[in-house]
Amino acid sequence: MKKILLHARHEDYEKLKPLLEGLYHIDMDEKDFVQVKIFAPDSELDEIITKIREPIDLRFKETLIEVSSPDFIISSTLSRAENSARKSEKTPVEELLSSARNYSSIDYWILLLTTIAGLIALTGLFLNNVAIIIGAMLLAPILGPIHSFAIYATTGRSKDAVKSILVLFAYLGAVYLVSIIATYILHMLKISMPGILSSLILTQEILIRTTTSPIYIFMAIMLGVATIIALTKGFSESIAGVAVAAALLPPTVVAGISLVMIPEATIASILLALDNVIGLIAGAMIGTLIVGVAPRNGSEVRVAKKFIRRTIALIVFFIAVLTVTSLAF
Repeated sequence: MKKILLHARHEDYEKLKPLLEGLYHIDMDEKDFVQVKIFAPDSELDEIITKIREPIDLRFKETLIEVSSPDFIISSTLSRAENSARKSEKTPVEELLSSARNYSSIDYWILLLTTIAGLIALTGLFLNNVAIIIGAMLLAPILGPIHSFAIYATTGRSKDAVKSILVLFAYLGAVYLVSIIATYILHMLKISMPGILSSLILTQEILIRTTTSPIYIFMAIMLGVATIIALTKGFSESIAGVAVAAALLPPTVVAGISLVMIPEATIASILLALDNVIGLIAGAMIGTLIVGVAPRNGSEVRVAKKFIRRTIALIVFFIAVLTVTSLAF
């Protein structure tokens, strides 16, 4: 249970009164302001704060909002409200908002897990074994930074959005680097011991990822939209994450393999990975807008709109460049 202590000017209070209907509150008329005490279940705090701060001008010193947790409250009405709130779970959108903060900085355990998944995918690619490649996708936690970026972008938190993108490229960069190193070592071993590593060949699973086409961008956009919608509808993040990993992990690994074994296909394989990255980011932003993730106050709305416009312009620019370049390769 939370206690919200609100000091509002008399003119602001008149606008606030209709919003207090249905809330458990106590109002006290002071000389220069009206003091309002609101008691609410923890799960409803964000919604209430969002609702009551709109009509209040926080520029005045008389105006403030304070939130605290009382040690205990004896009230049958509040007890019923709290019990009812406990029965209702967070909405998927709230889950997205709360989980986004986990992906705005590099988690070195996730980095390690992603690189291990890359090595497993590399093994599956060289063995032409789809089951092993799928196993690597199940292991790779790449979805987080993408939906984190989309959520932060649509809520006006530009710095955190940029951090999320940097985290994504750090994870993919680690996979790319490890793939180059592992392929180089295996390639050198094959040259020195051809009998032992005779199976180290360019398989069909590798070769199909050394060509690119604009259709991959469209596919990734649809995948990004579908992934966010699936998450908000309660689908497991691991299930949605497999689809994202399928679009990012094997192409990134193949880009590393290509640099060592088929240099002429390096640019095309990197373009394929970038097509999927940009498409997924664009789709995730569209998905978050569709499900209604939005800023909580006026200043954030203005920042969000400005950042969204700039991000959309950059995404359109990158898609145009990648489309033209993909057609060239």
